[in-house]
Amino acid sequence: MNTTYDIIIIGAGPIGLAAGIEAQKAGQSYLIVEKGCLVNSIYNYPLNMTFFSTSDRLEIGGIPFPSIHAKPTRAEAMEYYRRVADTFELNINLFEQVNHLESADEVYKLSTDKGTYFTRHVVVAVGFYGIPNLLHVPGENLPKVRHYYFDPHYYYRQKVVVVGANNSAADAALETWRKGAEVTMVIRQPELGSIKYWTKPDLENRIKAGEIKAYFNASLTEVREGEVEIQTPEGKVTLKNDFVIAMTGYQPDFSFLEKIGIKLTEDEKRYPQYHPETMETNLPNVYLAGVICGGMDTHVWFIENSREHAVKIIKDIVQEEQTERV
Repeated sequence: MNTTYDIIIIGAGPIGLAAGIEAQKAGQSYLIVEKGCLVNSIYNYPLNMTFFSTSDRLEIGGIPFPSIHAKPTRAEAMEYYRRVADTFELNINLFEQVNHLESADEVYKLSTDKGTYFTRHVVVAVGFYGIPNLLHVPGENLPKVRHYYFDPHYYYRQKVVVVGANNSAADAALETWRKGAEVTMVIRQPELGSIKYWTKPDLENRIKAGEIKAYFNASLTEVREGEVEIQTPEGKVTLKNDFVIAMTGYQPDFSFLEKIGIKLTEDEKRYPQYHPETMETNLPNVYLAGVICGGMDTHVWFIENSREHAVKIIKDIVQEEQTERV
């Protein structure tokens, strides 16, 4: 017999977990389905990444997040969210990809690569870290080009070009340089971008000292084996190169949202349609939660300011059920 859940949550990041906790507290039957590991996006962050927020702003479910640092690390966050999942004994299916969602006799039928489920409500909390913003230059598909940065040791004694001007690019440049890489930054803007206050002066000093080379108002135009080509205000520059770390940001899986029927604005922001008070989309009983709500504005929603999405959603579902009983 097929079980019909009250709620299926797509995504086991912090906000998906928060939605599961709220569903559990409200007595709703639920299932969280995740295509990767628990808090998959955080797992894919750089090995030595430090959050900008303090640990209390990353807490969910009322569980304290202790940290020995002023700002918690990636490793501490993964430990914390594992403990949260275990504390609430959350119902989670990991490494299960959602392929399709369709309406079926007043409920939704959700198909994955491992099974089929039925649910009255759906919460989409898929984040945005899975699809990198591409450079769209010749040679970008070469193995030497990386859109994810993890461990600086890999780049020891290598000639590395880091593309980008914000936190991820700054961390990659500084960490690989400290592990013995020869680092060049390619930055579209005339100056460094939004960088953590304890990192920015360090990078500025490395650039000023000539230890890290930086091209401003510049762009990477071609990648070739053993070298890259950069367009600068003074003209084209060819550099010997072993690796390109393209920290150009990421975007939500808009194709998935469109496939299941969620409407998006037609401009470059691609904002999904939802009600800000309930988080319900144009699809009845289908909700959005977390950073996915910002479309291409991926720096609008974070863990700390989208935790409340879970509360809004479950409140709306419970109120709807109470109304139906009257």
